[in-house]
Amino acid sequence: MVKRKGTEIVKLIAARIPLHLVIIAITAIWFLPSLGLFISSFRPQHLILNTGWWKAFEWPLRFTLENYKRVLTTANMDRSFFNSLMIAVPSTVVPILIAAYAAYAFSWMKFRGRILLFLFIVGLLVVPIQMTLIPILRIYNKLGLTGTYVGIWIAHSAYGMPLSVYLLRNFIGELPGEMFESAFIDGASHFDIFFRLVLPTSVPAIASLSIFQFMWVWNDLLVALVYLGGTPDVAPMTVTISNLVNSYGGGWHLLTSAAFISMILPLIIFFSLQKYFVRGILAGSVKG
Repeated sequence: MVKRKGTEIVKLIAARIPLHLVIIAITAIWFLPSLGLFISSFRPQHLILNTGWWKAFEWPLRFTLENYKRVLTTANMDRSFFNSLMIAVPSTVVPILIAAYAAYAFSWMKFRGRILLFLFIVGLLVVPIQMTLIPILRIYNKLGLTGTYVGIWIAHSAYGMPLSVYLLRNFIGELPGEMFESAFIDGASHFDIFFRLVLPTSVPAIASLSIFQFMWVWNDLLVALVYLGGTPDVAPMTVTISNLVNSYGGGWHLLTSAAFISMILPLIIFFSLQKYFVRGILAGSVKG
C-alpha cells in the first residue's frame, strides 16, 4: 500500500515537471529585460552606449554608482519622489474609500435607480481618458487647479472611481446576507455595519485594488503632464525621468538608474501586500 502511494506521488510529480519548467522559462524571459536594466544602471556611460549589458561580467569588472549619484544630485529626484508620494497616496485612498461606500450602497441599500446608476458608472470604464483631458484642463484653468496637488488628486480619483466601484461592488455583494440581517436586528446602522463589518471583511479586495490604483498613479505620465505641466515644485518622478533625455537624445543612460529608483516603493508595497493581493484576486472564485 505504501509502495503504491509512493509510486502515485512520483507519477504526480513527474507529470507536473513540464508545467513547472514552462512557468520557470516564462518567468525567466519576463524577468530578463529588468535584469539587463538593473545591471546597466551600475555600468559607466561609455560602456552602456557601446556594449550590451551581458558583457558587464567580462574581466575586469567595471561597476559604478555614478549614474545613481547624478540622478539623485542633478535631476531633483528627491523632490520628485516626495511629489509622487504626495500624489499617489491621496489618489489611492480617496477613490477607494468613496468606492467602498458606493459599493456597499449598491449592494445592500435599496433606493430608486440603483441599477441604472451602477450601470452608468460601469459604462464610464469605456470612456478613454484622452477624451476628457482638454475639457477638464479648461475647467482647471478657470478654477486655478492646474499645477496643484488638489487638481491631480481629483483627476486620478475620478479616473480610478469606476473600476474601484465595479470591483468592490462585486466583492461586497457576495458577502453573506445573514451577517447584515443580524446586524440590523441588533440595532446597527448602515454606518456601523460599513465600518465594523464591511471594511474588515473586505480587506483582501481593498488591498488588491490599492495595489492596482497605486501602481497606476505612481507610473502615470500622461495625466501628470497635462494637469501639472512641467512645474518642478509638483512634478512627479515620471515627469522628471522623462526630462532626463534632452531633445538630442543625450542622457538616456541615466534612465536605467532613475527607473530603479522609481521602482523601489512600488516593489515594497507589492511584496508587503502580496498575501492580500492573492486573496483578493481569488475572492469569489470559490463559494461555500
